[in-house]
Amino acid sequence: MGTYFITGATGGIGTAVAELLRERGHDLILTGRSPERLDRLAARLRTGAHAATQLISTGRGGTGPGVTGPGVTGPASHRTIRTIPLDLTEPRRIEASLAQSELPGRLDGLIHAAAVVHLSPIAELEADEWIDHLSVNLVSAAELTRLLLPALRAAQGHVVFVNSTAGLRAKPEWSAYAASKFGLRALADGLRAEESDLRVTSVYPGRTATEMQRSVRAQEGLPYAEDDFAAPGTVARVLVSALEIPRDAVISDVRVLPN
Repeated sequence: MGTYFITGATGGIGTAVAELLRERGHDLILTGRSPERLDRLAARLRTGAHAATQLISTGRGGTGPGVTGPGVTGPASHRTIRTIPLDLTEPRRIEASLAQSELPGRLDGLIHAAAVVHLSPIAELEADEWIDHLSVNLVSAAELTRLLLPALRAAQGHVVFVNSTAGLRAKPEWSAYAASKFGLRALADGLRAEESDLRVTSVYPGRTATEMQRSVRAQEGLPYAEDDFAAPGTVARVLVSALEIPRDAVISDVRVLPN
């Protein structure tokens, strides 16, 4: 088993990733803006259908990242879930927030799933909206990665950036969000080049059935129908599959598009 740190854990993709990792018996550190929502999620993961039932060993023996599935080693009810409320709109305060928590010395994975989006033409985008997008979607991810690098290095861990197809191609009224996601792609590529002992993956989901997508559709003046989009659980399965491949390879970039 391993320990995984998830940002945006109360959002659609973040929650789905937490559920899958919990089922596999891993320790979780869940972050989000609302302490109440974090507490509800942690309680559900501890006691509900997604509570850990087994530990799964790696393909090379032992436990940790790179889960391959065949090696069930026993009950995992003792695995821990911790929550850390974080306001990613204030990247400079992240270090102080983490200092109040007892973080492990080893971290097998860091999953950046937090994001904000507000659609607007460039002519109407004021500085505060650019700052909000960049702070949450890019600068906070960079700062968290910096602060957690010692623990990631100790475990030769895996960093996953939940990007977006908007990080590959900008569309009208998506410029602030796309700029933050283009930057996130650069952050991932730079980290991969600098930290050879870490594995780094960028996941580029298309439109996904989340509350964020519901908000986007409302901003577009269009109806929201869940079946029109990929399920968060599908994106999460792709992400966790990237975590689980043996250490002799890495999935560096993957797109997940609605069918």
